[in-house]
Amino acid sequence: MSDLANRLAGEPSPYLQQHAGNPVDWYPWGDEAFERARREDKPIFLSIGYSTCHWCHVMEHESFEHAGIAALLNEHFVSIKVDREERPDVDRVYMAFVQATTGSGGWPMSVWLTPDLKPFFGGTYFPPDSRWGRAGFPDVLREVAKRWASSRGELLQSADALLERLRELQSPSGGGAAASATGTAGGSVPAAVAGVDALAAGVQQFASSFDARHGGFGGAPKFPRPAELLFLLRESARGGDGNARRIAVATLEAMASGGMRDHIGGGFHRYSVDAAWRVPHFEKMLYDQAQLVLAYLEAGQAAGAGALLQVAEDTIEYVRRDMTSPEGAFYSAEDADSLPPEAAGTDAAKSEGAFYLWTDDELDALLGADAEVAKRWLGIQAGGNAPQDPMGEFRGKCIPYLQQDIGEIAKLTGRTADDVMATLGAARGTLFDAREKRPRPHLDDKVLAAWNGLMIAALARAAHVLDGAAAERSLEAAVRAATFAREQLWDPDRRILRRRARHGAVSIDGYAEDYAYLVSGLLELFQTSGDPAWLDWTVDLQARQDELFWDDEGGGWFATTGEDPSVLLRVKEEYDGAEPAASSVAVENLLTLIHLRDDPGAAARVEKTLGRFGTRLGQAARAVPLMMAALVRYHAPATQIVIVGEPAAPGTRALERVVAARYLPFAVRLRVSPGDGQARLAERLPFVGAMQEIDGRPTAYVCTDFSCQEPVTSPERLDEQLAASLRRGSSAADDAARVRGN
Repeated sequence: MSDLANRLAGEPSPYLQQHAGNPVDWYPWGDEAFERARREDKPIFLSIGYSTCHWCHVMEHESFEHAGIAALLNEHFVSIKVDREERPDVDRVYMAFVQATTGSGGWPMSVWLTPDLKPFFGGTYFPPDSRWGRAGFPDVLREVAKRWASSRGELLQSADALLERLRELQSPSGGGAAASATGTAGGSVPAAVAGVDALAAGVQQFASSFDARHGGFGGAPKFPRPAELLFLLRESARGGDGNARRIAVATLEAMASGGMRDHIGGGFHRYSVDAAWRVPHFEKMLYDQAQLVLAYLEAGQAAGAGALLQVAEDTIEYVRRDMTSPEGAFYSAEDADSLPPEAAGTDAAKSEGAFYLWTDDELDALLGADAEVAKRWLGIQAGGNAPQDPMGEFRGKCIPYLQQDIGEIAKLTGRTADDVMATLGAARGTLFDAREKRPRPHLDDKVLAAWNGLMIAALARAAHVLDGAAAERSLEAAVRAATFAREQLWDPDRRILRRRARHGAVSIDGYAEDYAYLVSGLLELFQTSGDPAWLDWTVDLQARQDELFWDDEGGGWFATTGEDPSVLLRVKEEYDGAEPAASSVAVENLLTLIHLRDDPGAAARVEKTLGRFGTRLGQAARAVPLMMAALVRYHAPATQIVIVGEPAAPGTRALERVVAARYLPFAVRLRVSPGDGQARLAERLPFVGAMQEIDGRPTAYVCTDFSCQEPVTSPERLDEQLAASLRRGSSAADDAARVRGN
């Protein structure tokens, strides 16, 4: 590594700062680099990654810290670094190119561009020499430089043709996830919204690929895609498909017991490299924590499983403890790599999972006579327990996973179940305290509006579903994060949401996902807290999202405004991957807002976006599961539940606990405080003005498809009404399916 900092030293991105000491003459994405490439007539080498990306670290150490490779880059190219988490607009353009030309994608992403930013060659990770069937990075650099000098005309022609094809794919009739999966490419945008038969087809897609032995779908590697599970849970609630719920719950239980979950400190790692969820890739992303919390909450309600709710609560505690800024906003990620505990204070290399791994001897030393119980619980074995070790970093080490349950351990050790539970609780605390003394993984401490929106939504839902102190802590955390977003990320003069905050500096105008995810969080927060200020900001944010990103021709929301000339494609993201597509989230948001405010335009946008996918949307279920979840809600009977009462009153809490105990994914919940609070809310939502407490007692109003039942003050009567509402909803869904079938 060079002793002299390059141009990245002054950049706020943690990822760019990681490369500030490289001997590569890096530029950030911007006019200075583009002008130099044009002036010197050099191609651009574009490297895209993020600060907690394991293979990004590997490529940096192998190539970007290597003086000889850096010299090749500096001689023949203008080199640019981009943080994909800060600039997803740039990342999406070149990821589309890499996927179209190589058939796969990932990070680090390596792309070569003409001086006018058109891609002509690309890939992902390149090793420092030829291995594993991959060309060595220096060989690639020399070959690209040679072709630029000798065959530039062909490269430029190829770049023009490839860019034009990518533009065609982004057109309403060009393709994308919807068109490729449903067969609508090349035709006009379909107007019809898929019927309930598409939902059954979507469930079948997941059922056919379900891993009945290990949970999840397909083989290794396995990624947590909570949107898939939310679709299955919600369709089960709408249509009564018990198999859909079973698949979702089994998958969540498998993830919760496997090594992908951090059983000592809470939270989830990025993905599992094996099919059994045993061996994780150890980085922790905020967007995973948020979406998984929501999935565990919904599954816990649907299955009546307190253990699933406990997983959600543990994950929230991890985020509150380790990923929350002093101002209440949420950090982005923790790295997979860290210094091994035995190498603390040395210049040894970091290794994957070092913070999280244990040896048999460590547990003996820390836990004494209780070590046997803890080792049975966590699967700790002498000599290590990793069934796979791709990089040889787990030798002699153990990845905790739930090997035996409380009952099994009690039987095998001759202890009572209560004694085992108490022992394991104490052991977990001891192991946590010991682990806190180890060198920690790198924390990416930037705050992203979009990911904070996801976490606010999860916390606000948790405040509704959980009880007691856990609910109070969740609501407090959601309010603090939303307040930070409103005070720090929202520019009221420009009416623009800013994407990134770090160390007091705020920058980058938000993308569609920033608006959509934050609207989702605020809608959940409004429903749980009853504070109309969150509804006001939600309406403003949704209006700006529509103004800036809505595609009136093709439906859906573009990812960008299209105003940045350096971003060659105005992409409309459709794939619900690790992060859901903005359009999928926005449709769900509008389906909530429609039942709060009279807005015919919102209903039209919902139908136009769903119609974009055509009547065969079910065929795309694996690609667009959250859009499928939105389709479930579109076809489900809508329920409004209004509870009028002082929030702290025991009667109010009793009614709210009845609602929280039931899985009601299509219900809009309103908390109304009598007096001034109700008057302020009625200014925005006139229908709540006439809803009063009966005989001075907290009162619940249940309305389904705009038909209300009699108000009730008894928790038992409210539960009966909700049960009847669910039965009517299921019957209505069956009737609709029969009508469409005829």
